[in-house]
Amino acid sequence: MVIHKFFTQLLIITICSSFLSCFNSKNKNATIILDELTISKIHKAYSDGNYNAQQLIGAYLQRIDSLDSKTNAITYVNREALATAQKLDEEFAKTGTLRPLHGIPLIVKDNYNTKGMPTTAGALALEHFIPESNAFVVQRLVDAGAIIIAKSNMAEWAFSAKHTESSTAGTTRNPYNLEYVPAGSSGGTGAAIASNFGTIGLGTDTGNSIRGPSSHNALVGFRTTLGLVSRSGIIPLYLRNDVAGPMCRTVEGATKVLEVITGFDPKDKMTAYNKGKVETDYQQFLDVNGLNNSRIGVLRQLSEDNPDQEIKELFEKSILDMRNLGANVIDSILIKDFDSLRTNQWCADFRQDIEAYLAEYVKKDTLKTLEDIIRIGTKSVYAKRTLDYFVDNSGREEDSAVACEDPYLDIRRIAFRKAIEDTMNELQLDAIIYPTWNNKPAHIDKFEEEYLGDNNQVIAPHTGQPAFTVPMGFSSEGLPAGLQFLGRMYSESTLIKLVYSYEQGTKHRVVPKI
Repeated sequence: MVIHKFFTQLLIITICSSFLSCFNSKNKNATIILDELTISKIHKAYSDGNYNAQQLIGAYLQRIDSLDSKTNAITYVNREALATAQKLDEEFAKTGTLRPLHGIPLIVKDNYNTKGMPTTAGALALEHFIPESNAFVVQRLVDAGAIIIAKSNMAEWAFSAKHTESSTAGTTRNPYNLEYVPAGSSGGTGAAIASNFGTIGLGTDTGNSIRGPSSHNALVGFRTTLGLVSRSGIIPLYLRNDVAGPMCRTVEGATKVLEVITGFDPKDKMTAYNKGKVETDYQQFLDVNGLNNSRIGVLRQLSEDNPDQEIKELFEKSILDMRNLGANVIDSILIKDFDSLRTNQWCADFRQDIEAYLAEYVKKDTLKTLEDIIRIGTKSVYAKRTLDYFVDNSGREEDSAVACEDPYLDIRRIAFRKAIEDTMNELQLDAIIYPTWNNKPAHIDKFEEEYLGDNNQVIAPHTGQPAFTVPMGFSSEGLPAGLQFLGRMYSESTLIKLVYSYEQGTKHRVVPKI
């Protein structure tokens, strides 16, 4: 943690020493209120001359420096953030044109390759690894004008859905109550964006890790169709399941990020499946009346799986809210053979995927294998236990004769998706809903025993379908809960309409009091 605190202080000194050169907007004494700032509000402020990108970055850096000691969400602050902001300010002054994400502060999970910045996956084995180039998704965002302000903590190697603990940075806490977890593995991004340390964030989701932390931190999280967004240049967990995507405070923000990062990448063969299925304008689907005349199915096969009573009440209220917003809600839909189809879906591919990543990007003779990672070691008991598991386990846990393939080729994944989409087609559903988690966040010191109700692992990672989570409300302890919308393959446009309408009709998100 010494590294990022030092650089934050250094950057603040730079801000103070170059005060006059930075503050060249019309209102030199403008106070920037960072709470819940959106891309639209920032771009209007830039256009109106209320403040510029350098001022905004400086304000966010000061906020990180003053508040991150509570959440421990940030692992590294970008030393070039202010210089990048200055270049973008100069570009805008010259052209009068803002790029799609011009001057927007971005928090990046620490498993995305970021040029010139540490990319560690929270592990000692990669503690000093600095990539030569950005991940495909990161480069897309940078080209659109986003400024990487910081890297965020994560569960080591993205192993844990339960909590966010790394050997490089320690444990991240939930900003809504510091005694609770922010979920995992993208908990650093979740806590950082919830705390307004940046405007937009990136997470990855193998089974939970965009939607879980988004739910626990009152955020919007998009797990998109497997194949819509590239994963090249991202440290993998199970590449057959991994998805990269936005974690933001609003549906509008997540949609604007999604619009930039979708598309074909020759380095990720899964994106070949998205040909002809990518929208060039996802923002057109931000329809406040999107729920009107929609058909929404309620999946009690998940929501009634031993839920916490308060979460159950919030879920029932969300159903009522959707009806009031014009949705036709079809309750208690049944997916045929759901319990049998959901089983034996996981394949333990960590060894082959991480060793391929090490060979392509790290290129270090002393770090080539899983055994090298184990030899270097870990400070996390949880991570050690998981690494040891992968020494002796690979492939499908049961019925190993069934090949572990992507969702377009794997017969078990195809069968599961077909059962769900058959139900959707029969009932003419636009989406299926259920709580993102059936239970509240766990206490940090009891994360294993209190890890209950994680619905994220069950469907989307295996079927490849898109699943979006939005804030559903808060428990009596002030802990956030999320509502999940599951769609057909490549139905992001439909899901955006639905979740935006729900978000705008309920306005559940509030700022944590850290």
